[in-house]
Parts: sequence; structure tokens; C-alpha cells
Amino acid sequence: MRALLTDLRLAWLLTRGSDRREWWRVGLTAFGAALATGIGLAVVALLSLDGFYSVSFGSGLFDSPGDRRNVSLALGLLLIPVLGFLGQCARIGAVHRDRRLAALRLAGAGPWQVRRIAALESGLACLAGAVAATVAAVPLLPYATSWAGAGIVVVAVPVLGAAVSAVALRRMVADPIGRVRRVRPVRGPGRLFGTATRLLAVTLAALALTPVLGSPVSFGLGPVTVLVLAALVSLIAIWLSGASSRQLGEGFAAGTSRPALLIAAERLREDPWSTARTHAALLLVTVVGSGFAGVRQILLADLTERRRAGHLTTGMAYYTTGLDLTAAAVLFALALALTALAVGSAESLAVRRRGLAAQVAAGVPHGVLARALLLETALPLFPAIAVAGLGGTAISFWYGAAVSRHTDVPVPYAALLVPVGVYAACVLAAATSLPLLRRSVRPGELRYA
Repeated sequence: MRALLTDLRLAWLLTRGSDRREWWRVGLTAFGAALATGIGLAVVALLSLDGFYSVSFGSGLFDSPGDRRNVSLALGLLLIPVLGFLGQCARIGAVHRDRRLAALRLAGAGPWQVRRIAALESGLACLAGAVAATVAAVPLLPYATSWAGAGIVVVAVPVLGAAVSAVALRRMVADPIGRVRRVRPVRGPGRLFGTATRLLAVTLAALALTPVLGSPVSFGLGPVTVLVLAALVSLIAIWLSGASSRQLGEGFAAGTSRPALLIAAERLREDPWSTARTHAALLLVTVVGSGFAGVRQILLADLTERRRAGHLTTGMAYYTTGLDLTAAAVLFALALALTALAVGSAESLAVRRRGLAAQVAAGVPHGVLARALLLETALPLFPAIAVAGLGGTAISFWYGAAVSRHTDVPVPYAALLVPVGVYAACVLAAATSLPLLRRSVRPGELRYA
């Protein structure tokens, strides 16, 4: 306990002494923690309501306990991209913190203690964001049961933030002479891909046997299986992002003479799995977004037919409100994942600024480096997003055919537009770091090489 308090005090001192770049990290981490706290408090407020209520908004979507539980589950899933955003924020300035972390090593701190102190720094920023969000949400928590849940949320968010930061920094080892050594895996997550592929095959076999076996696998027609399929397809797309980075890097490095493509290929070949880590949340959002777009199209067509036939017992606004709220949640997750991508691109430039300055000093034009930066994002992301989009479209068509009461299920063409939009947004998000590129290639950076 005394060691933990000592590490916490050191983390507080390091946070207070942060420079301008560090305060960007602290601010973004606090913002992510505030979002997580707001989501947690909204879930607590909904679950604290007992019985039936007549809520003035939502077209009756928040009136019954069952609907409120469903909405709470959907809100809870938003914590996944928020935690991914916090992990990306933890990597900001990780390389530039090597000097002060090395000073701690010289003072006798071990590698795990250094990582723990860095994680506690993120925990303090998360605590500030959680407290700020809780203070802002106090007027919305009038029930006594909400206060106990709010206290749990305020404590859980900093703990989760510190844990996510520790995982994000697990490969950072500061040595006593002030360098940071990154331990990169030689091979990708083969076991993860193999396990996901087997589970996906078993799930698809169970779904195929559903009409034959009947009730033993009737769970295949439920939303739980949709989530399982989305998670498995996302894992395969994440693996494809890293594997394609290596293959594309090696292929273009050996078969092209274009300078921008050569620089991007060498970067992808050097660390192919960094793109998979950065794009994980985006690929998950692409699968979910494609699936939702297809399901929305099929359900709206089915509801329209049922209303014409007079079989719709509830107002149309009840269903459309739920679909609109789900669309807003998907867009929120996409915006957060794109922000994490932009932050990761900016951090990559900050880490490589000395090498980029050396390339400019050697005569490489600025435009070549800008195109190389965009290619580092665009090349490995294209096949991964294509697989994620097609997987989400297939899931939506299957689910729509399972729940629709009509034989003519429309082709979910809207789902095919989602990966195209996500891919364009990813390239634009990576392009937001281009103004930082011009500042990073100043010859003055070579003085610190």
C-alpha cells in the first residue's frame, strides 16, 4: 500500500510538471474519461427507474423496464470505442516521456514500477474527467439509488483508464540511459485469428442447422448471435489489417520505384501490426455500422408493410425513434474512432520527427512525405474495411431474413455504402495531421538526433 501511495504521489508530481504536449494528452484523456462517465451515469439513471413511467420524449421507448434495459445495453456498448480512445491517448508522448522515466530508473525504480507510474498519470486525468462529468450530471440524478451507482462509476472509470493505459504501454520499457525500446512481435496474432475463425465456422454451422434442429439452436435468431458474429468478423478484419500491412510493405518495397510508396512500404514492413492496433476500433464500428444500416433498411420495409396491412399495434414513431438513437450511437462511436486515428497519426509524426527532418534535409520533397503518410493509412485499411463492410452486410441480410415476416427481403444496399464512407473518413482523419508534418520536418530537429 505504501508503494502504491508513493507511485501515486510521483504520478501527481509528473502530471503537474507536464509541458504543453503533455497537457494535450492529459486533456484528451480527461475528455475520454468524461465521455465514459457520462455513458455510465446514463446507464445508472435508466436502470434506477422501476416500473412503468410516461417519459415525455422517446415516443414511449423509455416507458417500460424492458426497453430501458435494452437502451442501457446499447449505451454500455459505447464504452468499447471510448476505452479504445483512452488507450490511444495513453500512447501520446510515450516516447517523449523516456527521459523522466529513465530518471526514475536511475533512482532505483523497476520497469513495472515505471509503467505503473505512467498508468497512474492517466488514472489521475481520468479521475478529473470523471468528477467533472459527475458534477455536470448531478441535476439529472434525483434518485437515491442513482447516487450509489454514480459513486461506482466515478471510481470505476479512473481504474479502467489506468488499466487501459497499462495495457497500451505494456511494450514500453525505459532503460537507464534514456531510450525507449519497443519489443515488436515477429509474427502476428496467429492464435487469435485461428480461434476467431473456428468460432465463426461453428457459429455459421449452428445457424445453418437451425431450420433442421429447431429449438436447440434457436438462439441463432437472437441479437446475441449478431453481436458474436460482429465480434468475430471484426477480429478477422483486424488480423487482415496487420497481415496485409506486412504483405503490402514487402510487395511494394520490392516492386515499385515511386518514392512515396517506397517510404510507406518500408514503414508498413517495419511494424505491420501497429496499424492493426490503431484500426481495431474503426473496423469494429464498420462491422456494426454496416450491419445496422442493412437491418434498418430491412426493418423499415417490414414495418411499412405491416402498417399497410394493419398488423402494427404500436405507433411507427416508437420503432423509428429506437433506430434513430441507434444510428446516433453508431455515429458517435465512429467519430470517436476517427478522433483516435487522427491522434495516432499525429503521435506517429511526433515520434518520427527526427527521421522525417533527416529525409527532408537529404532532399525528399515535403509532398512525397505527405503522400507517404496517407498511404500508410490507406493501403492496409482498404482490404480490412472491405472485409468488415461485407461481413456486416451479410450479417444484416441474414438477420433481416430471420426476423422479417415477409418473403421478399430487400437487398441491404445501404450497408454497402458504410465501408465506403468510413474509408473516406479515415483518409481525411489521417490528413488532419499533415499541418503537423511541416512543423516536424524543420532542420532544427536534427540538433537532437
